[in-house]
Amino acid sequence: MKEILNLVSIWILPAIILIILINAFIKKVPVYETFTEGAKEGFSLSVKIIPYLVAIMAAVSMLRASGAIEWIAETLKTPLEYFNIPADTLPLMLTRSLSGGATLGVFSDIVEANGANSYAASFAAVITGSSETTFYVLSVYFGAVGIKKFRHAVLTGVFADIIGIVAAIIVCRWWFL
Repeated sequence: MKEILNLVSIWILPAIILIILINAFIKKVPVYETFTEGAKEGFSLSVKIIPYLVAIMAAVSMLRASGAIEWIAETLKTPLEYFNIPADTLPLMLTRSLSGGATLGVFSDIVEANGANSYAASFAAVITGSSETTFYVLSVYFGAVGIKKFRHAVLTGVFADIIGIVAAIIVCRWWFL
């Protein structure tokens, strides 16, 4: 089974590209011209979202540099231990909805400090997979289409992140402890 999955993972992307090219040929779509037009639109879109990306990266950098995340982690260490939540994972929970890069940095620190097979690393991996970079997604995608008022989307995204973290806590306690 593993060999089949490896074979599929190697050939799936070339197969998709081939299917797209064959479909374009059948429909007589000018593939190269369409591709370059899309690339041009993508470039202009990326220029439009740069201010939003800079803002979210600056916010995450300020939180990490100020020590606010570490202070919150230290303050909540005892209640977290009561619920079998490794204190090392609190910075990951706090940065997950802000930045994927910051989360991966925190995640690699957790794995390095505790070991890849530790409960903390498993818990951090589940949280990373069960939540989204809400503020990054909102700033990039909403900024790309020009949506300025996204209050309800923020509340929904943060609520979904909290539910993901609670689900991760329940699943990890059930699965790994």
